[in-house]
Order: sequence, then structure tokens, then C-alpha cells
Amino acid sequence: MATDSRFDGLVVSSRVTLPETELEENFIRAGGPGGQNVNKVSSAVQLRFFAAASSVLSGEAKARLLKLAGSRATKEGEILIEASRFRAQERNREDARERLAGLVREALKPPPPPRKKTRPSRGAVERRLKEKKGRAGIKRMRGRVDD
Repeated sequence: MATDSRFDGLVVSSRVTLPETELEENFIRAGGPGGQNVNKVSSAVQLRFFAAASSVLSGEAKARLLKLAGSRATKEGEILIEASRFRAQERNREDARERLAGLVREALKPPPPPRKKTRPSRGAVERRLKEKKGRAGIKRMRGRVDD
């Protein structure tokens, strides 16, 4: 999502907006094909979000966000997103912001409840063992016949 000038930040959801003070953008030269232009124009974007010091996210959401970010998160609790998919700087900027917003949206969802362990019923175990014995008998009959 794009920046909303009324809130002066990155709108993640209807309730959460990341303040512009917690975001830092650096424009760098992108690698790859592009001819002479690639050495002159800084079209790639490095977007840094200071997640550990964020005033908008709860402690659990910060922990989930840093876990979701994986290798994009630093030891200091900072998330670094690089975007160089497009040739235009503005499109790369929007792409980086949208990727960050998606990560934060995913981190704001509560975790699923833990899985409850189940055991097969006694009847199911007996049926499985009976079937195994039957298959074993069939395979035993495929062997050589002794006189």
C-alpha cells in the first residue's frame, strides 16, 4: 500500500499504521542488466523498519514479525527489505513498502491453536493389524512351492 499523507506513515490495516519515523529508505544501485544506465541511477530501494523499537506493535506481534522476517531481520531487531524488481525507483519503493506491510499483516494474525494429539481407537488398531496379517499371508503364498 502507498503512504497515506493524513497519517504520515505506512498503512498496514484499518487499525495499524507504521509511523514514518520508524521507517528508513536508502536508494542504491541495482545490479543486473540495464546498460550504461545501471551504473548511474540508484533505482533499488533498501527499506529498514525498526521493529524492536516500534511503538505500534505489541510484544507478541514483534516476536512473530521477526520470526517471519527470517534472514531479513538483524540481531538488533531491524527488518531490511531490498526491492529491485522494477526499473523505476518509485515502483521499487512501493514494492518494498507493500512487502513490509504484508509481513506486518501476517504477524498481526494470532497464532493457530496448538494441535491436539489423538490416538487411534482399539478397533482401528485391531483392523489394521488384521489387514497386515492378511497381506503378509498373501505375499507368503507367492513364494516357491516345496514338494
